[in-house]
Amino acid sequence: MSKPAISRFPVPELSELPDDIRERIVAVQEKSGFIPNVFLTLAHRPDEFRAFFAYHDALMDRPSGLTKAEREMIVVATSNVNQCQYCVVAHGAILRIRAKSPTIADQVAINYRKADITPRQMAMLDYALKVSQRAHEVGDADIAALKEHDFTDSDIWDIAAVAAFFAMSNRLANATNMRANDEFYAMGR
Repeated sequence: MSKPAISRFPVPELSELPDDIRERIVAVQEKSGFIPNVFLTLAHRPDEFRAFFAYHDALMDRPSGLTKAEREMIVVATSNVNQCQYCVVAHGAILRIRAKSPTIADQVAINYRKADITPRQMAMLDYALKVSQRAHEVGDADIAALKEHDFTDSDIWDIAAVAAFFAMSNRLANATNMRANDEFYAMGR
C-alpha cells in the first residue's frame, strides 16, 4: 500500500518557496530532524503561512502564566474533540516532551477528565473545550471558575486564544487531509 499524500492540495518544493519561508522550514528541519507536514501543507499559500505561524508563535512561544506544556494540553484536548488527527499526534508529541511524560498526551487526548493532571489544569481544559465547542455559551461563571484556580485575565485570554486558534487549525488540517509525520508517533515516549 502506498503512503498517502500529506495534503490533498499542492505541496511546493522547498526550492520554490520565498526565502523567509524556506529558511524557517530548514531551521525546523535542522532542529527536529524532519519537516513537519504542517509547514509543507501551509507553504502552498505563503501569505497565509506567514500569518498562521506569526499568530501560532505569539500564542505558543511567548511568556505566559500558562506553561508551554499546558498550552500543548489545550491543543491536544481541543484537537481531539475536533477530530483532528494531525494536531493530536503532532502536539501530543510536543506535550510528551514538554511535560516530560510518555503518557500524558494519550491521557489528555482520550479523556482529559481521567488524566493525571491538576485540578487547575482540569479547569483550564474544561474552559478550553467550551471555547472550542460552545463559545457562545461562555459567561461570567466560567471566568469566575478559572479565577478560583488563580488564573489571571491574561491567562484566561491565553486559554481562549489557544483553543480558538487551534479550532481553526483543526478545521484546516481536516479539510486538507493533512497527514501526521511518522516521526511524531515515537517522540517523547
